[in-house]
Amino acid sequence: MTTRNFDLIAFDWDGTLFDSTAIIARCIQAAVRDVGGKEPSFEEASYVIGMGLMQALAHAAPDVPKELYPKLGDRYRHHYFAIQHEINLFEGVLPLLAALKARGHLLVVATGKSRRGLDEALQTSTLAGVFDASRTADQTAGKPDPLMLQELMSEFDVPAERTLMIGDTTHDLQMALNAGCPSVGVSYGAHDHAVFEALRPLYVAHSVAQLQDWLLAHA
Repeated sequence: MTTRNFDLIAFDWDGTLFDSTAIIARCIQAAVRDVGGKEPSFEEASYVIGMGLMQALAHAAPDVPKELYPKLGDRYRHHYFAIQHEINLFEGVLPLLAALKARGHLLVVATGKSRRGLDEALQTSTLAGVFDASRTADQTAGKPDPLMLQELMSEFDVPAERTLMIGDTTHDLQMALNAGCPSVGVSYGAHDHAVFEALRPLYVAHSVAQLQDWLLAHA
């Protein structure tokens, strides 16, 4: 019997499982342009990935008045849904998830995406049935609020010390800290991993292969 250190493994979505960082950043830039705001830099647009949509757009476009937020959100969704078919899983993600399921881990998603966006991604990405549960920012609260992790832990009655959060942003790692959970960072997503140290991840993986090796040895 395999000994597990973690019963529940929670994955962020964009930039962790899905190679979507660049496309999301470009869609944020385009949405801000559409409503007449000052276009954020690519780095500024990338920074907000992982937050809930409106939280992210407000942060990326501080000069856009609040009365234009609904239009800003609509323009982001317009651009994103037009090109979401171009987004793919990172190479190696499916074997990684299969290996973890074979060891009996519960696999869940904790994401800043909307419920609609995540459901559409799950339907088109050969991931149907892989995850045991998921929470999105519009269902709960945007990262780094710990609510989505807390709900997932409660659903399966798994304590924080037996739950591992994996993500590519400081928002993910801070959420884990706020929930009392250990975390693992990945450096191939939206945020520079040089800033991860202060958030005390157990490990920072620089590829999906490294992530799988670490998880199979330590999770």
